[in-house]
Amino acid sequence: MSAPHRGCGKANGMDGNNETWPKLIGAALVLAILALIGGYLGWLHPIGDSLAVGRGMAALAVLFLAVMASFAGLRMAAFGSLLLAMVTGGQVLLAYNWPGPPGSYLVYQKNMLYRNGDLASLAADIRATSPEIVTLQEVSEPNLALLAELEKDFPNQHVCKGGRVGGTAVLTRLATVADTGFCAPGMAAIQVAGGGNRFWVVSVHLQWPWPYRQAGHVELILPVLDKLQGPAILAGDFNMVRWANSVKRLADILGVRPAGPTVGTFFGFSQWFRLPIDHVFASGSGRVAPRGAQGSDHLGLLAEVEL
Repeated sequence: MSAPHRGCGKANGMDGNNETWPKLIGAALVLAILALIGGYLGWLHPIGDSLAVGRGMAALAVLFLAVMASFAGLRMAAFGSLLLAMVTGGQVLLAYNWPGPPGSYLVYQKNMLYRNGDLASLAADIRATSPEIVTLQEVSEPNLALLAELEKDFPNQHVCKGGRVGGTAVLTRLATVADTGFCAPGMAAIQVAGGGNRFWVVSVHLQWPWPYRQAGHVELILPVLDKLQGPAILAGDFNMVRWANSVKRLADILGVRPAGPTVGTFFGFSQWFRLPIDHVFASGSGRVAPRGAQGSDHLGLLAEVEL
């Protein structure tokens, strides 16, 4: 009688393990789905924008766990989760790979890094690309040397001072409209004229997202952008992915669209993990390509945009 008793105990243990794995996979799948969906709720709470940064990784996690769930017998949950991962992940994949149309204006966008030690290389790269417009962030006192170096190439310069890491600036070889340049927190804007068009150029540097103060910063500058009439180019370090609510609100109020594809520009955490937080927008969209770091922890962007 003892032998059957031992066999019965082993069978019960196996049944317990068979029940545990589907529960664990199901719980992990629910958490991944919540993280993915939460990234669309930036309009409800700023934490949604912070979650939006990891939308691609969350979609991959849901995809992987959906496959695991199908093997664990959770077929209905796996099917719905697979569709969710494919739709949301596909949007991110398109953003990284879909090029925008070519444009008439060349824009060089760069977060300089307030302690940039290679200004000569940055100046050479800007000259080599020969843009009509340059938008800069982290324009600290030492970095003003770059603006002085480029004054002959870009005689019209609008600089707005900032805090510890410096301010923002717009440099252009195009004519500027008198008395249109102004500053706002983390923003420099001026109206320019060229190619038969008159349009606004805005250089922006947003604060970090939740739990930092990006949401409040956006609320502060939205009314300022709302007063700008006509075509516009909006470029800068947004400290946020372009599909997040905070960035979309800024773009929508100006009526601008992103130049594509999105590019991983910030490598301050790791050379192997680059966040796509620098962007160029224009009324007629455009095409963008990365430039080198040139002494910064951000890659530069060179965009052809249309109005």
